[in-house]
Amino acid sequence: MNRILNGLAAALLLSATTAAGAASGAGGQPGDPQQVTRTIEVVMHDNYFEPEQLSFAAGETVRLKVRNEGALVHEFNIGTAAMHEAHQGQMQMMVDHGVIRGDHLNRELMKMDMGGGHSMAHDHANSLLLEPGQEAELVWKFDHADQLEFACNVPGHYQAGMMGGIDVE
Repeated sequence: MNRILNGLAAALLLSATTAAGAASGAGGQPGDPQQVTRTIEVVMHDNYFEPEQLSFAAGETVRLKVRNEGALVHEFNIGTAAMHEAHQGQMQMMVDHGVIRGDHLNRELMKMDMGGGHSMAHDHANSLLLEPGQEAELVWKFDHADQLEFACNVPGHYQAGMMGGIDVE
């Protein structure tokens, strides 16, 4: 019975936090790679980003090349502070279920069925989850000014200051 209730609670939490990691609403939307005006490199270290601040013009589509040079798994996620706070529950669940294991990801567990068609795939268009040494990119169109941040929501990382500001003018 407890296992069923835990699974149900996990599915509800995942449903509630999916919107936090969803593609639209984070000051923009996934961008068309053919419309990219510039490429910006972002490096993740253990609990900080380089650069610490990003600036974009409203309507600009950019390619963000993100590299993890830290010793731990890190996330690059575009959102508001409230979206990050909500998404942190999902990230905690990934740790609790053994998906995030310090310096690596258990990709098999990322496929785990959490009920209701949800998994721990972490495949949101506004987010990258990278192991040490990995790099990836996302293309994002910043539609409008918003109170945006980029952040790592791996448990404890945001609280340790692993976030940066995004200015959209």
